[in-house]
Amino acid sequence: MQSQTKVVAPDDRQEIIINRDFELPVELLFKAYEQASILEQWMGTKVLKLENKRHGGWEFETTDPLGNKHIFHGTIHEFVKGNRFVRTFEMENTDFPAQLEFFEFQSVTPQTSRLEMRMIFRSIEDRDRMLQLPFAKGINMAHNTLETIMLNNI
Repeated sequence: MQSQTKVVAPDDRQEIIINRDFELPVELLFKAYEQASILEQWMGTKVLKLENKRHGGWEFETTDPLGNKHIFHGTIHEFVKGNRFVRTFEMENTDFPAQLEFFEFQSVTPQTSRLEMRMIFRSIEDRDRMLQLPFAKGINMAHNTLETIMLNNI
């Protein structure tokens, strides 16, 4: 099956660009990122904190198949409801440095929407290390789950 979430890493830049079109109104797509209870369902993670506001913070906890806990957190630098947010992203207990993430939500039609994510890394090498993980496959699976959950709640 072809991935619906497109992941692009331009050769000369330290970023990853992610695009996905959804069969969801933009309001529902944004809600899936904004509400902790929904986010937990499609990401398969526990939301410890989610302060959707400028200078707010977020923290998620994931448990891998071996029972190891992984913590991800950051600061929300901009939050425009229904439209975009900007945050930092850090993984505890790894040597990955913090990255900056831009999320933009667009209405394509009344029943469809588009998400563009830009992830900016300290270096091209750090970006490439992220791409060596099953990152693209995982985000596509998460987006598939997001769409299914939200379509079932319409």
